[in-house]
Amino acid sequence: MAETIERCRKIVLMSKIAIAVGGLLALAMAFGEIWFDPTVMIAAITGVIGGAVLLGSNSSTWDEKAKALQAAEAERAELISEIDLRLVGGGNGPSLPRLH
Repeated sequence: MAETIERCRKIVLMSKIAIAVGGLLALAMAFGEIWFDPTVMIAAITGVIGGAVLLGSNSSTWDEKAKALQAAEAERAELISEIDLRLVGGGNGPSLPRLH
């Protein structure tokens, strides 16, 4: 699950970059900073729309996997707390020999 969360984090970062670059290209063309080129405009629009779709999709996957990871960690902690653990070398029973 941790690998999936990390992959989602990277994809979310890349989608934010795509949105920013696409938006900057569109604004630069709108204000005349760069010469209008239909191919660049289509790439800018694709970057904004595609980035938004990836951002939404991976954000929800990230949330689902994070909740599943928290539930698994809580279950693990509960199971560990149910184990009857004893101290070795302490308490009122015979202690085990120590190797130094």
